[in-house]
Amino acid sequence: MFGKCGVIKESIKVFENMTERNLVSWNSIICAFSENRFFSESFDVFKSMLTSEQGFVPDVATLVTLLPVCSTEGEIEIGKVIHGFSVKVGLSKELTVSNALIDMYSKCGFLSEARILFDFYENKNHVTWNSMIGGYSREGDISETFNLLAKMQMEEKMKVNDVTILNVLPVCLGKTELLPLKELQCYSLRHGFYYDELVSNAFISGYAKCSLLSSAENVFYGMPNKTVNSWNAIIGGYAQNGDPNKALDFYYQLNASGLNPDWFTIGSLLLACAHLKSILHGKQIHAFAIRNGLENDSFIDNSLLSLYIRCGNSLSARALFNEMGKKNVVSWNSMISGYLQNGQPNEALNLFRHMIVDGFYPSEIAIMAVLGACSHLSALRIGKESHCFALKSKLIEDVFVGCSVIDMYAKSGCIQKSQIVFNALKNKDVASWSVLIAGYGIHGQGKQAIELYEKMQNHGLKPDNFTFIGLLMACSHSGLIKEGLDYFDQMKNLHNIEPKLEHYACVADMLGRVGRLEEALELVNEMPEKPDAGIWSSLLSSCRIYNDFDLGEKVAEKLLEVETNRAENYVSVSNLFAKSGKWDKVRWVRGKMNEIGLQKDAGCSWIEIGGKMYNFFVGDKTCKESEDIRKMWGTLEEKISEIGYEFDTGSVFHDLEEDEKIEILRGHSEKLAISFGLLKTNDNVIVRVYKNLRICGDCHNAAKLISKVSGREIVVRDNKRFHHFKDGLCSCGDYW
Repeated sequence: MFGKCGVIKESIKVFENMTERNLVSWNSIICAFSENRFFSESFDVFKSMLTSEQGFVPDVATLVTLLPVCSTEGEIEIGKVIHGFSVKVGLSKELTVSNALIDMYSKCGFLSEARILFDFYENKNHVTWNSMIGGYSREGDISETFNLLAKMQMEEKMKVNDVTILNVLPVCLGKTELLPLKELQCYSLRHGFYYDELVSNAFISGYAKCSLLSSAENVFYGMPNKTVNSWNAIIGGYAQNGDPNKALDFYYQLNASGLNPDWFTIGSLLLACAHLKSILHGKQIHAFAIRNGLENDSFIDNSLLSLYIRCGNSLSARALFNEMGKKNVVSWNSMISGYLQNGQPNEALNLFRHMIVDGFYPSEIAIMAVLGACSHLSALRIGKESHCFALKSKLIEDVFVGCSVIDMYAKSGCIQKSQIVFNALKNKDVASWSVLIAGYGIHGQGKQAIELYEKMQNHGLKPDNFTFIGLLMACSHSGLIKEGLDYFDQMKNLHNIEPKLEHYACVADMLGRVGRLEEALELVNEMPEKPDAGIWSSLLSSCRIYNDFDLGEKVAEKLLEVETNRAENYVSVSNLFAKSGKWDKVRWVRGKMNEIGLQKDAGCSWIEIGGKMYNFFVGDKTCKESEDIRKMWGTLEEKISEIGYEFDTGSVFHDLEEDEKIEILRGHSEKLAISFGLLKTNDNVIVRVYKNLRICGDCHNAAKLISKVSGREIVVRDNKRFHHFKDGLCSCGDYW
C-alpha cells in the first residue's frame, strides 16, 4: 500500500519491522522500489532475498517485477542472469515471464535474442505479439514491424488491438509508410478504437512525420474530446515537420479553448520559434515558462538555449546557461555547439575547458564542436589534443567524429595527417571520403582528389551532393577545367543528382578563374535557382583579374542588388574600379559604405606558437616584438630583393604615391605573421599562418622567395585555400 502511494520510507519501515518475512513480503518491497524508480535498490533487495537465511526461491511475481527494471535501466547482463535463473527453476515458459523476457531483450536492443524467444514459445497472447512488434518499431525496422503485424493478423485467435496500433505507428516516419498508415487508420475505425485519445494522438503524430499535415489536422478536428495531449500532438507535428507558423496558430487556439499548456507544449513552441528565428515570440514563451514555474525544467531550459542560439543571440543563451541550476551534458553540448554555429570558436573552446573542469565527460557532440572550432581557427595544437582524447575514449570510432578529425587536420594545413586518419578508419562511408576529397580541394591538390573519388567508386560507394562539391572545388582550385566540367555533367546525367547553388558556384568559379567569363555568366543566367552574392562576388573577382571592366560593372550591379549590407561586396566593387583607374567611382563606393554605416574588415593574420594564438593586423605596431618583427622583415626584404623581388603596387587599391603603396605592402598582416613565425620557431618547424582575407599578389610572391632564402616551409591559409611555399615555389602553381 505504502509503495503504491509513493511513501517508500514507510514501506521500508514496515518491511524492516516484520518479525517473519515470506516470499510475498520480499516481492512487495521489490515492487515498491521498482514502482518508485529506485531501480538499484530493487536489485539490492533481490540479492538480499537470495542470500537470506530462509533461502527463498523467486517465483513468477519476482521475475516479472525485476525484468521491467532491467528494461528501463538497460541492464542486459542482470536480465540474462534472471533469464538463466528462470530456465533453471522452470519458470521461463510461464506466459507472463516469457513476455517479460521478450520485452526486456527488445527494449535493451537485443532483438535477435527477443525474436529467438518469440519463435521458441508456442504459448503467445496479445502481450507477446505487441512486445515483439514494439521492439522492431523502436529500432526503426519497418519491414519486420509490418511483417510481424501481418503474421499476427493471420493468427486465428489473435486480433490487432489498440496497443498493437500504438506500437506500430512510431515506425511510420516517411512518405513511404503513408499507405500502411492509412490502412491502420481504417482498421482502427472499423474496430472501434480510433477515437481512443492515445490512438488519435498517435495518428496525428504519424501523419505529421509522413509530411501529410492536412490529414493530421483532419484527425485532430475529428476528435470528440481534445485534451492538452491532443493539442500537443498537433502543435508538435507542425513545429517538427515544416510549418512552425501553424504551430503558433494552434497554440493560440489552445489558449482560447480554456486548457493550459504544459511543458511539452512549451517545448514544441520554442522549437517553432527557433525554426522561425522569432526572438520576440520566443521571449514571450520564455516569460510564460517563468510565470508558470517551468523555467527549472531541464527540457525547457535546453529548448530555450536552442532558441537563443538559433536566433544568433549568444549573450542571452550564455546568461540562461549560467543561471541553470543543474546543467546536463545536453546543456553543455548545446552551448558549445551554439558558439561554433554563431561564429565564436574561441568561446566554444573556452567553454569546453570549463566543461572538463566541472567534471563532465565530453560526448561525441562536444568533441565534434571542439574540432570544428579548431578547424575554424586552424588551432593545430588543440586539435591534436582533441584527436588524442577521441582516440583514448574510442570516440574516433564514431563516423562523425572521424570526419571532424579529418576536416580539422585538412583546415590546419596538414592534409597528410588527414589521409593517415582516413586510412585508419575502420568504417569508411561516403561522408568520410567526401571530407577528404574536399580537404585535397582546399589544398589545390585536384589530381589527388580525383584519384580518391575514383577509389571511392571502386569501393562501391555512390557519391552524393557533398562529394561533388568537394570534387568540383578541387578541380576549380587546380585548373582542371575539362575534368571539372565532365564531373558536373556526370553528376547530373550519370548519378541523377540535381545540382544545387553550391555546385553551380564551383563551376562558375572554375570558368571565371581561366577567363571564360562569358561561359560563366551564361551558366549563372541559366541556373534554376537565383544566384547568390557568393557567385556574383566570384565572377566579379575574375572580371578584375582579367581586366573585363565592362562585364565587371554589370556584375557589380547584380552583387550590390543581391546583398546590399555587406562591406566585403563594396570593397570588391571598389577594387574593380580602382584597377580600371576610375577613382571617382571608387570614392562613390566608399562614400556609399559610410552612408550605410559599413566598415571594411581589417586584414588579419594569426599564427599558433606553443599553443598560443598571436594576431596581426595591417600595419600593426602594438605587438611588444614589433621592433624585432620590423628588423626581421627588413632582413628578409633585403635578401629576397637580391633574387628578384619587387613590390607589386598593383595590389594596393588606393589612389596613392608609389612609396606610400610600398609602405602599406610592408605592413600587410601575413608578412608580419611570417616574420614573427621565423623569429619564434626552430629551423625544422613549418611556419603556419592563417588569414581572414585572400592573400594578395605581392605577399604571395614575397612568401615564395622567403621560403627560398630562409630554407623554411611556409603554409598560408587564406579565406579561399591553402598555399604551401617551399624552395621558392607555391603548391598552387601561381594559380589562385
